[in-house]
Amino acid sequence: MAAPEMNDVAALADEELVNLISAGDHEAFSALYDRYFKRIYHFVDKRMNNIADVEETVQEVFVNVFSSVDSYRREAPFAAWIFGVTRRTIASRFKKKRHPTVPLEDEEGESAASEFASSAVVPSAIESIEYKQRVASIDRLVNQKLTREQQVLFQLHHLENRPIQEIANTLGKSENAIKSNLYRARKILLAR
Repeated sequence: MAAPEMNDVAALADEELVNLISAGDHEAFSALYDRYFKRIYHFVDKRMNNIADVEETVQEVFVNVFSSVDSYRREAPFAAWIFGVTRRTIASRFKKKRHPTVPLEDEEGESAASEFASSAVVPSAIESIEYKQRVASIDRLVNQKLTREQQVLFQLHHLENRPIQEIANTLGKSENAIKSNLYRARKILLAR
């Protein structure tokens, strides 16, 4: 039996492509990649805020798909299986991406800030770009999604570290009203 041509391969159902991929057909994998790339990319992009992480994760998804395609049992549609692989890949990336922490005080109660300042790590160019992208994204969200009052409350409480009671007294509102408005603002900002 002759191997199908690329145009023929692209027209095959997912399950047929999986069979060909299991048999080592690279054109079948290319067809599957082309079929799912945009959907997987969009799915990952909605869950991550960084273009570099999105692109890396999408590639990792397809590596995982290729390496585990034999585990697809055909009990559910292939699309459900591939999005399951995608969700697990995203989850593992979030688990891996733990940022190191530095204690604020050592056992004697002395501040570690001076020690930390002398050994501070200079961010790489990519980290600087990621930071700027995050700041720009948050700034856009603040300006587009938050009311003027929520913006003021967010500034006072989260950026200027002012206590809720002080903000309530300054603005002539109840503490519960301030907390509620801050909760809604955080919910909006964390939704992305």
